[in-house]
Amino acid sequence: MPIISLLGNKGGAGKTTLAVNLASALHTLDSTLLLDADPQQSSSQWRVLSSRPNSVSVFNSSNSVRLSVNAQAKSYKYLLIDCPPSIHSDQTKEALRLSDWAIIPVLPSPLDLWASVKIEDEIIKAKETNPQLKALLVINQLEPRTKLSQAIRNATVELNTPTAKTAIRRRVVYRSTVLEGRSVFDAGSKANPAVEELSDLLKEIGISREQQK
Repeated sequence: MPIISLLGNKGGAGKTTLAVNLASALHTLDSTLLLDADPQQSSSQWRVLSSRPNSVSVFNSSNSVRLSVNAQAKSYKYLLIDCPPSIHSDQTKEALRLSDWAIIPVLPSPLDLWASVKIEDEIIKAKETNPQLKALLVINQLEPRTKLSQAIRNATVELNTPTAKTAIRRRVVYRSTVLEGRSVFDAGSKANPAVEELSDLLKEIGISREQQK
């Protein structure tokens, strides 16, 4: 059962939006639970807004990530943890000790890139007790034609944590569906490019629809 954590070291990087959409992508493959470890409970609020009975389940795990994982692991194929936007939080540290993958969304800006450097140190510490942990930076809200976005992708080469080949572009459909308690998987053909890039990102961590057949 893969456990995937979404984490960051500053707010505003689109972490929860990516978390609910990745969880929804996994939910199309097999049973998936999104653990909301962020005290702000944004993922939980998203689920409250949803009127769809088959939406991905969200469970409040802000008090103890470990207890939540232990209680829910046998009931789901995939667990995804939405961590607080701080690498120093107890929830994030606990999630890293339990996860197979740490996905770190980074906005195409120097400040976000610098904030991710501290995450690398915490991942190294987590690997002392969780050696199978793998990490991947994901450029989020990319605007491909801007010089800054191109420069940021080049700059990530200098970091120790690998960067996903798949970037998540800045698309209105991500924001509009989350505000309605939905995901891009509920938005029809207009969301196909977003669905495709989420599927490509999951393939980079070894999860694809073909594996479920």
